[in-house]
Amino acid sequence: MTQEERLPRATDFDPADFYTGIVAEIYGPLKAFSPELEQYAAFIEEAGAPALELGCGDGDPLLELRRRGLDIDGVDSSADMLERLGRRACEYGIAATVFHQRMESPNLPRRYQAIFLAGPTFTLLPDDAAALATLRGIRTHLAENGAALVPLFVPSPMRPEEIGRARTAVGPDGAELRVSVLAEDRDEAARTQSTLLRYERHHGASRSVVERPWILHWYSRSEFQALAAAAGLTVTAVTDAHGAPATASTTDLNFRLKVAA
Repeated sequence: MTQEERLPRATDFDPADFYTGIVAEIYGPLKAFSPELEQYAAFIEEAGAPALELGCGDGDPLLELRRRGLDIDGVDSSADMLERLGRRACEYGIAATVFHQRMESPNLPRRYQAIFLAGPTFTLLPDDAAALATLRGIRTHLAENGAALVPLFVPSPMRPEEIGRARTAVGPDGAELRVSVLAEDRDEAARTQSTLLRYERHHGASRSVVERPWILHWYSRSEFQALAAAAGLTVTAVTDAHGAPATASTTDLNFRLKVAA
């Protein structure tokens, strides 16, 4: 079996299964991306509270926003990541309300003035059907005068020299942590990129290894706007990652949404 044959299609893998076990355990030290806190703080301050982060993971940026006194809840499909969030909240002395639910089907006790996803979270949804369900969930839980923020990006194909390259870190207990890329497959027609990752944890004679596909599904501006409209949402602004109006060539986009009239 070739490496490409080991890569599943987006519909063959449940994204909720990715952040479990060793992946959740070593996610923090090995993550390559941290959300830019200030843009989400500014968004909540402008749109108002309460706020909701979909796909909050182990607490970035939710915990720091809570530390600032903002009224914000979280939703995530990974019990392991939420357990990490709970431990971090205790360490920081912060109270945090989070729900173990899929963002495609949230069922929450209140509506929110501000709903957002951080970083590449929305692109983890495997297809347009899951994206539409998530947008409908946002519509259901968004206050009539509230706002939603959805960052999107188009992933770049990995360069050949990056295949096999490892990112390393040292865990709190001195364990060697590694994540490396084994293979990648890109389907332009389906707008899907699947990257096979190997996570490793080595501590003395103990060794844990798991391989998981990291699957991203992207959207053109018009495709996302059509999905938002079908969910009962209106796009009010499209900016780049720094808040400037997006141009036709911008690949990292921030969509602002409101409930359609």
